[in-house]
Amino acid sequence: MKVELTVNGKQMAAEVEPRMTLLDCLRDEFGLNGAHTGCEHGVCGACTVLLDGQPVRSCLIFAVQADGYDIATVEGLAPAPGELGVIQDAFCETHGMQCGYCTPAMILTAHALLQRNASPTREEIVETISGNICRCTGYGQIIEAISLAADRLSRINAPQAGGGR
Repeated sequence: MKVELTVNGKQMAAEVEPRMTLLDCLRDEFGLNGAHTGCEHGVCGACTVLLDGQPVRSCLIFAVQADGYDIATVEGLAPAPGELGVIQDAFCETHGMQCGYCTPAMILTAHALLQRNASPTREEIVETISGNICRCTGYGQIIEAISLAADRLSRINAPQAGGGR
C-alpha cells in the first residue's frame, strides 16, 4: 500500500505492507531514527512520537492509520540542523539523559506538555512522563530539565520591558 504522511512538516510517501507500524515506517522507510524500538507493546514509551501534537506509541499504530495526521519526531524539534531546541538544551544542561535511549520520547512528551501548559507543576511533569520508562536517570534530572525548559520558554515568550514606543 502507498502511504503518504506529513512528518516534521514535510510530505513523505512510501510503499508499505498494511501491517507495518508507524515506528518501522519512520525508521526504515524515512530514515528517522529518533523514535526507538523498545518493548513493541506500548509499555516503555521509547517509540513515542507526536500525532497531531499528542504523544502516541508509534509501535501500536500502523503507518496506514497515520495517513492524514501531522507527525512530529524528535528530529523535527531542532530549530536548524546542528542546533538544539530549548527543551533539548535543557536536557543536556541538567544531564536529563544518560544512555539516551528514552531521551527522544521524553523530549517529545515534554514538548507536548509545554505546548498545553506553559508552567507545569512538578506533579504535572511527573504525571506526564510516567508513561515513559527510563532505566538510567531515576527521573530527577528529567523533571529538572522540563522545569528548566518551561522557565526558559516562559522568558522567551514574555513581553519585553519598555517595548513599543
